[in-house]
Amino acid sequence: MKVGNTTMSDTKPVKMKMVKLILIGLFSFCLCQTLSAKELKLGVVDIARVLEESPQATAARDALQKEFTPREQRLVETQKKIVSMEEQLGRDAAIMSEAERSKLERNILSKKRDFKRNQDEFRDDLNFKRNEILEKLQRDLVGSIREYAKAEGFDILFAEGVIYADDSLNITEQMLKKLKK
Repeated sequence: MKVGNTTMSDTKPVKMKMVKLILIGLFSFCLCQTLSAKELKLGVVDIARVLEESPQATAARDALQKEFTPREQRLVETQKKIVSMEEQLGRDAAIMSEAERSKLERNILSKKRDFKRNQDEFRDDLNFKRNEILEKLQRDLVGSIREYAKAEGFDILFAEGVIYADDSLNITEQMLKKLKK
């Protein structure tokens, strides 16, 4: 449908912009009213630092390492055996019979396949477990941060996407102290 020089579909973007401007104005008005009625208590938490330095994160890393270090050591041992067998083949191939050399080559190939499969399984298991632990740790830490914010009377607590925050707003140290208790 044509109205004047524009069609009805041309007016939709203009209407959307008007609605957005009205909503932004309304939000700004409400925010100003809230600010004038009460001073907001703001805070910032460096989640990445909390995830790195909290005792819960350290315990999770230690548990992960304890669970996967033996498998990793077995993989290293297997890799050393393969290298040793390849060195033996390179060194003794000229003096070995065709059957011995062929048997050693098949054995090396078989060990390499097993090693690759075990290495892939190890990596997959480690990544799965790490993600599982990290997800639980994040849930627990965010819950603790929320509890702390409520107990301390914060109105807004920022975590991610903050480019700069004055040190007086940064409560990461207080959170780490609370988590260490």
